[in-house]
Amino acid sequence: MKRSTTLAAAAAATALVLAACGDNGDSDSDVDEEDPTVEETTEDDTDDDDTDTDEDGDDTAGGIESIDELVIALTPSTDVDALAAEEERLAEALSEALDGFPVRVEVANDYSGAVTAMAIGDVHGILGAGPVQMVQAERVADAIPVAQAERYGSDIYVTQWFTNDPDTFCMDEPVDVDGYLFCNGTDDAEPGPVGVEALDNIQAGDTISYVSEGSASGYYFPATQLNDIHGFVPGSGDLDEQFAGSHDNSVLNVLNGNATVGVSFDDARGNIEDEHPEVGQEVVVFAWAGPIPNDGVVLAGDDALTEDERQLILDAFLSLNDTDEGLEILYDTYEMDGLVASSSEDLDLARNVYDAFPED
Repeated sequence: MKRSTTLAAAAAATALVLAACGDNGDSDSDVDEEDPTVEETTEDDTDDDDTDTDEDGDDTAGGIESIDELVIALTPSTDVDALAAEEERLAEALSEALDGFPVRVEVANDYSGAVTAMAIGDVHGILGAGPVQMVQAERVADAIPVAQAERYGSDIYVTQWFTNDPDTFCMDEPVDVDGYLFCNGTDDAEPGPVGVEALDNIQAGDTISYVSEGSASGYYFPATQLNDIHGFVPGSGDLDEQFAGSHDNSVLNVLNGNATVGVSFDDARGNIEDEHPEVGQEVVVFAWAGPIPNDGVVLAGDDALTEDERQLILDAFLSLNDTDEGLEILYDTYEMDGLVASSSEDLDLARNVYDAFPED
């Protein structure tokens, strides 16, 4: 018996909705939590003459039988309009790799919405899932992380702390690297905690621009770092925690003076440089937290997909590495240089931070 998924039901029951491309008119704005607009991108070849069928006439294109349609959510960690623009290409590429099996790709409204949708069976995979989101998906939805992004030959990255007040947070003279300012050794350090002494200048009650409550580099890792240094408990009111909704918007908050200090992945400043060419000089990176396992792909567990079906879907994602268009899709969505298969142990760092994080 196949499980059929209905996006309308998923959108009503969870926070998973498509960020309507072009509706907000501002690529730098936060995701609109109240916008019920849903646009679907489906690569559905079930009516085509060349769809694979078994001897009984059942649809078995791509070797997937447990579901009628593969639904992939994109985590809104960056510009949702840019992500929405890639939905159709990604759906087509994955469908082609799965011998025409129908694939739908949509942008989640927030991190937790994608995990919730997976838990109730309306989403079967998440691309761009951060390491904490993957751990949440394991715990909440019995999901299975299967791949990680590679960037610059590495499968780890860091949180960058940045400021519009280098006089306070830079212990040395900022260094210009290709038009971007860094201080406290963040221009050439190995991934890990850097410039920690500068974080001593953050005071109780200060406004911090975080990304999202579900973001590893945008909340879990830097908030844990501040808790270790100052005893500022995340979510306790010790700090004025502002959540920008995306890494790009967190940089904008500091650039526009809405917060003196913010965090993002490294280096999210480049994402807004076209619209704000001054960002590299006005927003200075002064510290790091980490290292953090890269984001990647998490797939539904045995309640929705068999082990063989997960392998087929993983192979479809990994096949994006093999074509120029596939690599372009990975870069244009999450600036990935490629995807690599991962093991459960690769998320141990994230599990440790997640398990030690204060509960709401």
